[in-house]
Amino acid sequence: MNAETATQRHTALYEEHQKLGASFTDFGGWQMPLKYDSELAEHHAVRKTAGLFDLSHMGEVWVTGPEAGKFLDFALVGKLSAVAVGKAKYSLICNEDGGIIDDLISYRRAEDRFLVVPNAGNADAVFEALSERAKGFDVEVENASAATSLAAVQGPNSVEILLQLVPAAEAATVTDMKYYAADEVTFTISGAPVKLLLARTGYTGEDGFEIYVPNEHAVSLWTALLEAGKAHGLVPAGLACRDSLRLEAGMPLYGNELSLEVSPYDAGLGPVVALKKEGEFVGRSALEAQKEKGSQRKLVGLKGLGRRAGRSHYPVLKDGRQVGEVTSGQPSPTLGYPVALAYVDVEFTEPGTQLDVDLRGKPEPFEVVSLPFYKRGN
Repeated sequence: MNAETATQRHTALYEEHQKLGASFTDFGGWQMPLKYDSELAEHHAVRKTAGLFDLSHMGEVWVTGPEAGKFLDFALVGKLSAVAVGKAKYSLICNEDGGIIDDLISYRRAEDRFLVVPNAGNADAVFEALSERAKGFDVEVENASAATSLAAVQGPNSVEILLQLVPAAEAATVTDMKYYAADEVTFTISGAPVKLLLARTGYTGEDGFEIYVPNEHAVSLWTALLEAGKAHGLVPAGLACRDSLRLEAGMPLYGNELSLEVSPYDAGLGPVVALKKEGEFVGRSALEAQKEKGSQRKLVGLKGLGRRAGRSHYPVLKDGRQVGEVTSGQPSPTLGYPVALAYVDVEFTEPGTQLDVDLRGKPEPFEVVSLPFYKRGN
């Protein structure tokens, strides 16, 4: 089980991170590795070879029962009943006002069984919301977060690394797995076969996999992956480079780009909201009204034209007047220039628009660009 104190939580891999010399940071109440040596080196490893992340702070909520799909259609904004077994879907859970409680991925493991994965700081809130919304549906909602660990192998060499631990008879399950799909795969760890859930998903903009593992096997899996990855450039990677990677890929972070005060339409997530699906769902009326009204501000990508980076909460200016605010920003290790995500008044959101970011009293030039900043293969 994950150790927990009154002030912080530790994943089952905490001592392994200590052995590797990790620097730690608080994230959603968890003590998580920020970096092991150089966050820049870890970032480049994920882009060029592979990185290994501990994501055990994420939540795992199982929804099971004859009405599982129907229930999730009601509880989330997407149409989860249309997801095929073995596939996954990105969605949102909103409140009645249309505010975003969390963004999450749901995996359909059987006709009557889904795994819903919320973000670390929102795992309890999502479980509570799903439990409350389940009343009247023939489903069971189980919070398996405390008993489950999650490791992610991300980068161009991910497939080759996993094939070192998977029997030849199951190699095609790994190599042929599509993006946003999942399946059970046998891993050989500590000399013994263990069936684990493998998903071809991630948060870095690279090809990669996420592996759900019971806590009792987490350390053995982690050490086996590190050993298998030695010849393929695999390095342990922390949250610092995970943030720079997801920013380059234009992926939102809850608490920065997403919150209860943000509409999915402002965040560019309108396509995630399935207003055409039949039946009521939580937040439908508010979301319909938001779409009809239109957004006053929208999330955009900003490319720095100078050398200085914008940071969260820095004002975005047009001719000296504030027209927005940065939500995330830093220098891009891959691209070599500063990048930022920001909410900007809609009239200034066209790509090519010239704006400034107020860097502590000094305006720095930026340009609105299409997202993502970085796309694998380009």
